[in-house]
Amino acid sequence: MPTEQTLEERLRQQGISRRGFLKFCTAMASLMALPPGMAGAIADALGKAKRPSVIWLSFQECTGCTESLTRSHSPTVENLIFDAISLDYHHTLQAAAGTAAEAARERAMHDNFGKYLLIVDGSIPTKDNGVYSTIAGVTNLQMLEEVAKGAAAIVAVGTCAAFGGIPHANPNPTGAVAVTDIIKDKPIINVSGCPPIPVVITGVLAHYLTFGTLPDLDQYHRPLAFYGDSIHDRCYRRPFYDQGKFAKTFDDEGARNGWCLYELGCKGPTTHNACATTKWNHGVSFPIQSGHPCLGCSEPDFWDAGSFYQALSAPTANVRTMAEVAIVAGAAAGIGFGLYDHHKRSKAKQEHEKLTIKDLGD
Repeated sequence: MPTEQTLEERLRQQGISRRGFLKFCTAMASLMALPPGMAGAIADALGKAKRPSVIWLSFQECTGCTESLTRSHSPTVENLIFDAISLDYHHTLQAAAGTAAEAARERAMHDNFGKYLLIVDGSIPTKDNGVYSTIAGVTNLQMLEEVAKGAAAIVAVGTCAAFGGIPHANPNPTGAVAVTDIIKDKPIINVSGCPPIPVVITGVLAHYLTFGTLPDLDQYHRPLAFYGDSIHDRCYRRPFYDQGKFAKTFDDEGARNGWCLYELGCKGPTTHNACATTKWNHGVSFPIQSGHPCLGCSEPDFWDAGSFYQALSAPTANVRTMAEVAIVAGAAAGIGFGLYDHHKRSKAKQEHEKLTIKDLGD
């Protein structure tokens, strides 16, 4: 399909109505934390956008990120966006192989220099000049530096590309690093997670196509719309944490009643991602809802952060059961009332003594 086609033309060919397109744009506005009124502006911008050329480089990885992004149910926002881009190189998904595949990448780079989007998944080995991972005889390090030169922006998909991931874990025998450790002169957005949530990369691409810029990012170059809050803050089990109700084992009464998994090692309080709200498998569930603690996979060095099944620390001192809170509150109220009553009685006594003295003087 020619790249010159606009997105609206492409969708119309697929039988997607204007109404369906507007519903998609409304969903995108919500996902990007924009006001509902922005749906029309998104529709206008996306409708006129040409299908951007995308070059996807897979390096030191397990293909889990690709598997995650391709698991969508039609028609979804994932389908709409990925059918609307021109995915010109992806050595897992493309039909071409060998010399023909590399020729497609070079042609896309030449024809769209300065305009194509570069998506990277997997870490980049740097030890011994990067010989531990090569494609067509070219090291990942060389290929990344070459392709990045003509990219308009780079999206690092998955924790391996964003932070080095599991290959970067101690003792890191290949010298694996993240994209941001190598490329310093291009706008880069990290979509971390092992693997990442499909709708997050969709939202990033929609934002880029609409506004021509990357969305607001946090200190780790992640989109704030998805990584701005911790999983703990969005988790439906949070009230149990506040009440001091924790599962002690995976099959005790607390676990069966859906109590907080903090004491079983849940890393939700220190992990920023949209798992608790966006969820997985078309919104069906996420690990904590399925009964397993969060591993913290969207954070840097999560693999070396300690046992997955050991609590981060003791619950904070202000976490009490509701009964304890009531007792403390009641005691505080009682003390306050007692002090107030004592103050009233002391003042009354003083006034009485003043009157008595005055009477005696008269």
